[in-house]
Amino acid sequence: MVTTSLDAERAYVEDGFSAQTIHETERQKVVLGYFEPGQFIPVHAPDSDVAITVLSGEGTVRDGDDEYSVESGDVVAVPAGDERGIRADGGRLEATLVTAPPPTDAEHDPVRRGLKRGEFDPE
Repeated sequence: MVTTSLDAERAYVEDGFSAQTIHETERQKVVLGYFEPGQFIPVHAPDSDVAITVLSGEGTVRDGDDEYSVESGDVVAVPAGDERGIRADGGRLEATLVTAPPPTDAEHDPVRRGLKRGEFDPE
């Protein structure tokens, strides 16, 4: 069993969002995401489901072609294969992201490209 707290894992970085993996198996990955205003996980479409729980702050979640405003207490689930991304709007955003199964390294290539270019939607 893994136990931790948001305070214990909290880390913000200037050059991109901070992802603190707190648990990972071949079936599931649990990440605490910490975003400064304007930081994001670029849009990508891995073959894994994701559930995002916004713990604090406000942001935007992309699901396919649609964008949704989210705030503290909101939960979003995006099915495998659908394009998804998350961006902090306004202030800091903290969220849990649970993926099943964990995306492959190759499936995160669009994330790396988007972060390098500073593009939320790197297409």
